[in-house]
Amino acid sequence: MAELAVKIKDLRLKNPVLTASGTCGFGEEIADFVDLRALGGVVMKGTTLKPREGNDYPRMAETASGMLNAVGLQNKGVNNFVKNIYPNIKAISTNFIVNVNGSTVEEYVELTEIINELDQIPAIELNISCPNVKEGGMAFGVSCASAERVVKAVRKVYGKTLIVKLSPNVTDIAEIARAVESEGADSVSLVNTFLGMAIDAKTRKPVLSTVTGGLSGPAIKPIALRMVWQVYHAVTIPVIGMGGIMNATDAVEFILAGATAVQVGTAMFIDPTVPASIIEGIDHYLDANQYRSVNEIIGSLQI
Repeated sequence: MAELAVKIKDLRLKNPVLTASGTCGFGEEIADFVDLRALGGVVMKGTTLKPREGNDYPRMAETASGMLNAVGLQNKGVNNFVKNIYPNIKAISTNFIVNVNGSTVEEYVELTEIINELDQIPAIELNISCPNVKEGGMAFGVSCASAERVVKAVRKVYGKTLIVKLSPNVTDIAEIARAVESEGADSVSLVNTFLGMAIDAKTRKPVLSTVTGGLSGPAIKPIALRMVWQVYHAVTIPVIGMGGIMNATDAVEFILAGATAVQVGTAMFIDPTVPASIIEGIDHYLDANQYRSVNEIIGSLQI
């Protein structure tokens, strides 16, 4: 049996398969379907400093080979997480990673300081696709300057593993990746959803209440793979890949492109047991090709 463990700086994953934020709640929601202890980690739903109601319904729509969502980071805020969620998960032996969101640099910092005090949360995923209200709603992650600013501020107050989740809605994602690496990111995860929309021809109205939303699923996989490959060759820190991973073959392709680990998202809505089958499939691939460790194939794409 091949070695499946990988490292993201100080964060040791027993295997390279994690759940993607926003697709499995805080992990408890899928515990009846998959053994959380068997996963490399659980990236929990987006958490904000204050409670958020999210966007009006409808806020999800199925599309060809994917789905659109405009949930709007609905959550009860970090204090609720600390009081009511963390006590239930802290004894489970897997890596629970908080997806951190904010509308200002100050919000990111304050939220991170709270999470930093939780002993059993070994890492955060900093979502820089959030709108920067001080710059007219432009996402932090679409310019090097704003991405650097928030990562630098969070790095000052956070001593554990800092993963920065990149937006694909940029001209050059490798440039953004280099920018956040320069300010102390330990890893980058990509890609977040692509901006898209759906229209109801009968009513001549948008399907989503917000008009546009984030596209995920198999439709985005080829673009996500390309971006992971580009970023892998642009930075020295580990890359976590995601975007349309539905099975073990998809996951292996991302690892070959340069991903140290992968996140499974939209597939969870179809089959919440799929991470377990992906772990098994990666193991079978390594054995069939006589690799002793998954680390041997990271970035080993032959060109």
